[in-house]
Amino acid sequence: MPEKKAPIALFCYNRPEHLNRTLEALRANHGASESRIYAFADGAKDDVDEPGVLAVRGILDSIDWCDSVEVVAQSDNLGLRASILSGVDQVVNEHGRVIVLEDDIVTSPWFLTYMNDSLDKYQSYADVMHISGFFLPVDGAELPETVFYRPTSCWGWATWKDSWANLERDAQTLLTRLKGKEQSFNLDGAYDFLNHLQLNVDGEISTWAIFWYASVFLAGGQCLHPSKSLVANIGHDGGGTNCQSTDCFNTTLRAERIEDFPNEVQEHVVAFERARQFYLGNKGSV
Repeated sequence: MPEKKAPIALFCYNRPEHLNRTLEALRANHGASESRIYAFADGAKDDVDEPGVLAVRGILDSIDWCDSVEVVAQSDNLGLRASILSGVDQVVNEHGRVIVLEDDIVTSPWFLTYMNDSLDKYQSYADVMHISGFFLPVDGAELPETVFYRPTSCWGWATWKDSWANLERDAQTLLTRLKGKEQSFNLDGAYDFLNHLQLNVDGEISTWAIFWYASVFLAGGQCLHPSKSLVANIGHDGGGTNCQSTDCFNTTLRAERIEDFPNEVQEHVVAFERARQFYLGNKGSV
């Protein structure tokens, strides 16, 4: 039987102000006091980052409002990609499921409830591989409370051990396997997700989320999203490792509990089209 509450893997580096806001929101969540947190604190790249890294670790050591906290403090700098992949590996392999947050994600008070409800409902659905807390700021008219939509989202998400086992960690392998599927992978040409893999192959960036989306896509997996976001990314202020400054993702968080979950697992046509139009209308900003 799964644990009552899924463990939370929280990834941090050197932004104490962002982390404080993330933790304040998480503490206000229903079920926070029953949740176990694994806080992965990466090591400093250089002396300039050291004060922020130490401040973050001090904040993590002061958490006293959840079921338990385990701080995994790295002596060396792993980088975001290695930190997240190894941290998710650790937690999901030990517990069979995981909720993932980074230090710039502010959550609705119902975020943890939604995540745990979704993990419980879809744990036996082999084709549901990812639970997202975020959805694009699109018109929610005619959309149910939750929808299936093909891309994963790295801004507050969850998965299971069996699903995570599908992760392919080699970008060139993913590019090869995506041959002939590029149009669908790129939301019918609305956004060039494929280029993120190519940039990893070329060594111009070192990211992780595109590997997860591509792996889920190639496995025929589906991703559950709320039609109104339960998370906000506060890292688009130029201070993050892989986030450029932009306000196009700004959204008002859903304040109510989500009660409606689809039994039929297939992509919601209207949600997909609104997402596609969002990307088409924000080219150059995302």
